[in-house]
Amino acid sequence: MIVYGINPVREALRRGRVSRLMVLQGHTLGGRVQAIVDAARGAGVRVERVERPALDRAARHGVHQGVAAVIDEPETRSIADLVNGAKGAPLLVVLDGIEDPQNLGALLRVADAAGVDGLVRQTRHAAPLGGATAKASAGAVAHVKIADVVNVARAIEELKGANVWTVGLDADASQTYDSLDFRQPTAIVLGAEGTGLRRLVKESCDLLAAIPMRGKVGSLNVATAAAVVLFEAVRQRR
Repeated sequence: MIVYGINPVREALRRGRVSRLMVLQGHTLGGRVQAIVDAARGAGVRVERVERPALDRAARHGVHQGVAAVIDEPETRSIADLVNGAKGAPLLVVLDGIEDPQNLGALLRVADAAGVDGLVRQTRHAAPLGGATAKASAGAVAHVKIADVVNVARAIEELKGANVWTVGLDADASQTYDSLDFRQPTAIVLGAEGTGLRRLVKESCDLLAAIPMRGKVGSLNVATAAAVVLFEAVRQRR
C-alpha cells in the first residue's frame, strides 16, 4: 500500500509501518520533508530519490508534496478486539457504505480526534484505505483501529451481543442525538450521504437518532455529522 503527503507519511513512520520512502529528486528538501527523511533513516527505512513522473505515478497523481511511502497493510482486527481493547466503555463508529475516500478520510480524522476505540466498516462498497483516504485523514488512518466485516447488519448484532448500544444516525428519527446517554458502551452507525443507512442496517440498530437541522439545508456531510455526535459523547464522558 502507498500513502503520500507529509502528514500521512509522517504518521505512518511514527507507527513503524513504512518499509520504503520515496522523495522527489532534484529539489532542495523543505524542513518537514527533511525531518521525514531523517526519521526514516533513523528507523532503518530505505530512502529513495525518484523523478517526478515516478512519484506522480506512485501517488496516482494526488498531491504528494514531494514524498510517498510504501507501508505495511493495516493490522487485521475483529470487533471483539475493538471492544476488548477499549480502556473504558467502548466508543465505536460503524460505517455503512461509505465509498468516497475524502469522506472516509475525514471520518477517520474525526474518529481519531474524538479518541474512539475503533471503526467498523464493510469490505465491499467501501472506500480503500490507500493514498487518497490517508491524505484526507491527515495521517489519522495510521492510528485508528479498524475492523473489516463482510456484513454490517451482522456486525451490529455482534456488537449488541457484546453489550454495546448501537445508535444509527437517521434524519427522520423522532429522537435527537443530544437526548441520549453516551456514557454506556456505544457504537455510532453512519450511512452514506444521500442514501443514508440501508433498511436492514437501520432495523438492526437499537435506536435511531437525528441531528436537528435549523437551516435550509436538510443534512450534514457524514464526517461533520459524526463529529457532532462523537464530541457529544466525549462531552458526556469527560
